[in-house]
Amino acid sequence: MTTPNFDDLIGGDVESSERDRLRRVHELLVTAGPPAELPPHIEAGPTLAMTLARRPRRGTRKLALLAATICILLVAFLFGYLAGNRGGGLASGHTIAMSGTSIAPNALASLRVLPADTSGNWPMRLTGTGLPKLGPRGYYEVYLVRNGKLFAPCGSFISSSPSAGIDVTLNAPYHRQPHDTWVVVKQVGGHEPGPVVLRPTIRST
Repeated sequence: MTTPNFDDLIGGDVESSERDRLRRVHELLVTAGPPAELPPHIEAGPTLAMTLARRPRRGTRKLALLAATICILLVAFLFGYLAGNRGGGLASGHTIAMSGTSIAPNALASLRVLPADTSGNWPMRLTGTGLPKLGPRGYYEVYLVRNGKLFAPCGSFISSSPSAGIDVTLNAPYHRQPHDTWVVVKQVGGHEPGPVVLRPTIRST
């Protein structure tokens, strides 16, 4: 299998800091290589949450699943970046790569925005890992961002631990506009949006 050239994938119009971040992701993908052969039911297409939550019976299987998980996250992360750069904005079926802020620096996620239904609702699927468990009143909320400001909520979820995967279905019941994007905030009581814990790796165009 031929290893793709980093410069060919990214191009030359990326900021230095963002380029360094993506180069580290690229090197991790190359180093990880293809995952070990997996059982048929996993090879058929496990979700991220299934992969992370499953407890392997043997050490070798645990390593294989861990490698598969890393590959899934990194591929989603890199794919979202490249799709955003080449797609000229958020289109139907677009995947947004997201990374953690200083509140959750190890968090990674991808938000898949699906085509709108006949009523104008936009289904979304958020998968990721690295979000800490919050207290009894705490939860995470996905927010639509419009014109650089938090505009409206699109669904909430909880995380059982940073190592447990999240895989949730959400909904954006709003008329979308160019440059709309999404973030994840931490809520601990109250009605006002909390601090942002996950944001797009790149800005939508």
